[in-house]
Amino acid sequence: MLTLFGIMLAMFLGSLDQTIVSTALPRIVDDLHGLDRFTWVATAYLVASTALVPIYGKLADMYSRRSIEVAAVSVFLVGSMLCGLAGEFGPLPLLGDGMTQLIIFRAVQGLGGAGLFAMAFIIIADLFPPAERGRYQGFTGAVFGTSSVLGPFLGGFLTDQGTGLIPGVEGWRLVFYVNLPLGLLALWFILTQMPPLRPSAEPRRLDYLSALLLMTGLVPLVMALQLNKAVYGWADPYTLTLLGVALLSLVLFVRRSLHHDNPILDFGLFRNQVFRTANAALFLLGGAFLGIIIFEPLFMVNVLGLSATKAGVSLIPLSMGVVAGSLLAGQMVSRFGHYKRWMLAGLLVLLGGLSLLATMPVNITYGRVLLYLLICGIGLGPTMPLYTLAIQNAIEPRLMGQATSASQFFRQIGGAIAASILGAVLSFTLAEGMPVSAAPAPQGVVSEGPAVPAAAAGGARSPVMRAAFSKAISRVYLVNICLVVGGLIMTLFVPELPLKKTNAGPVPEPVPAAD
Repeated sequence: MLTLFGIMLAMFLGSLDQTIVSTALPRIVDDLHGLDRFTWVATAYLVASTALVPIYGKLADMYSRRSIEVAAVSVFLVGSMLCGLAGEFGPLPLLGDGMTQLIIFRAVQGLGGAGLFAMAFIIIADLFPPAERGRYQGFTGAVFGTSSVLGPFLGGFLTDQGTGLIPGVEGWRLVFYVNLPLGLLALWFILTQMPPLRPSAEPRRLDYLSALLLMTGLVPLVMALQLNKAVYGWADPYTLTLLGVALLSLVLFVRRSLHHDNPILDFGLFRNQVFRTANAALFLLGGAFLGIIIFEPLFMVNVLGLSATKAGVSLIPLSMGVVAGSLLAGQMVSRFGHYKRWMLAGLLVLLGGLSLLATMPVNITYGRVLLYLLICGIGLGPTMPLYTLAIQNAIEPRLMGQATSASQFFRQIGGAIAASILGAVLSFTLAEGMPVSAAPAPQGVVSEGPAVPAAAAGGARSPVMRAAFSKAISRVYLVNICLVVGGLIMTLFVPELPLKKTNAGPVPEPVPAAD
């Protein structure tokens, strides 16, 4: 349990860092004079943390889990410290000005952050057998939901009130420095309480060429998805070049992996029906989740005319629902031993919540939107622990790291792709619904997804613009519903396997239909 506490604390830091920076960005941009590059502060972290997830999974199958976790936390803390120091010493050789330094150091943070997420699920799989694992993996959803609530609030508080707490240190730098004491506490628990958790097989040399091909495939892919399509459209040469490099590198990666005796991702896993169908569902559901996170605040600001702060606070019920749904589903699965019914039940609840969001009138009350978001959160909660649990239960222990990290990767890459598509849907619908003279100038909305157009303050309250944004966001939620329906269909094909009572032994056979 002490080991569990340490890795949950580390995961909390990685999750917190995805949201805590957003409210500090206006002050950061002002101090570092980097308005033209502000979206890259979020993008650099996302690109690095997405691209490294499969590599962490492979390393976890080759070396001590404790060593990999310590390395991930250490890299994350070094990145946090460097982010806090960005611009303190003026322009630096090779690193550029303060804003460029921050972007580079955020990428370093992301290199560590990728391991905080992937290793948490892998280590939990080592600590607890599948029959008991659900209740503990449910904590990961609770951690994610809690950090989503605390992140924007803590970022704003430290930025506004933190200046002076440490002499000569601006408040926004504390947004990064706050990771240091918590991270060191997590390291202490991991180093002193966690067993080495070494794989049973002898470690083999990592295929560095495959790792390079994977990185040169994923980095430009995520960058192309994150580009503001109002500036770099899909047909823009820069976007096409990134996508071309990504496609070529990923094709070469797959080709090498199929012929290498120690691949980073064993493609034989895709012959496993649980692995194949559960990851397909996660790919779609990752997009649906991010779609709610990105576009619901736009509705609050541009349709209801609320402040950005109140729009951010409105996500608290969603996070509370995720916490409740994740914990409840984990406990029920550990108690009764069936995971598929809870997956399906959660998705049906999510579909109900999204249907309500997709039909919101322009004059809907703030409280009713919060209720709809709570329903969506309860439905999303079981998707956090149960798909990963199903995958881990269905594969050989020697491939645990690769299989677990793959589930995290497909969720993240699905979110990035869907966010880009949903942003295009929003922009296209806005162009349909507003005259050119009334259309707002595109402005970036800082989030985990790409920049999408937002109305200028005040202009969003005109009837034409309110109606246009309402229609556009409703259409976004309709696409989200399609993603969840796709996830539901894939979940129907996930075999129901009895949960193993030990971490050893053969892969279980499917439960008979009569059960």
